[in-house]
Amino acid sequence: MTSTPTGHTLPDLVMAWGRGRAHSRTTAQPEPVAGGYRVAVGPPSTEIREVFHTYTPDSLAATAQRLDTPGNQVMIAGPSALLQSVVPSTWTMDEGGHLMTAEFAPLAYAVPAGYRLAVETEGPLTVARIFHANGDLAASARLGRDGAFGVFDKVVTAPNHQRRGLGSTAMRALSTTAHALGMRFGLLVASDDGRALYEHLGWSFVSDFPGARSKRG
Repeated sequence: MTSTPTGHTLPDLVMAWGRGRAHSRTTAQPEPVAGGYRVAVGPPSTEIREVFHTYTPDSLAATAQRLDTPGNQVMIAGPSALLQSVVPSTWTMDEGGHLMTAEFAPLAYAVPAGYRLAVETEGPLTVARIFHANGDLAASARLGRDGAFGVFDKVVTAPNHQRRGLGSTAMRALSTTAHALGMRFGLLVASDDGRALYEHLGWSFVSDFPGARSKRG
């Protein structure tokens, strides 16, 4: 089985991403299924997402038919065109996603003047928040732990605080904290726009990671 830039298999990374993301969002842990996992999107919703690292076009088509209730979702580690070709025409493709990985290391970072950084860890969740001097939450990022993996999630910068490197600072702070806590490998799913930024920060592309959701009815 082909290894990824950090030497792990793709199934290892997809499953670790699912477990770490659930910790980041404080939702139920994913339930393993053949070729991937199943997870509740809610609560309060009852929507289901099934995520696959191993599949065939026929198995994906059968999964989409089984999940063809509004709001249910399918994601794959693989080509967006393939997923689009097997889901019903009533489904909508999500924005392009890209699974990426990096090795954690202590990183130098500086918080811009007029801001302060707070990093807090509770159980498997670490959150970095950057506040402006006026008290505004200017940027934040979350990291859910799964063993040696740390999964970045919800990296957000407020519109009036963008282009000041705050998102990168939050990620560097989380990377340094993750390394200190014993995590060794980072995972994230980047948007089309974000992929270049994360590659600039030293992250490596693993696989396209598209999603589709039922809009029937």
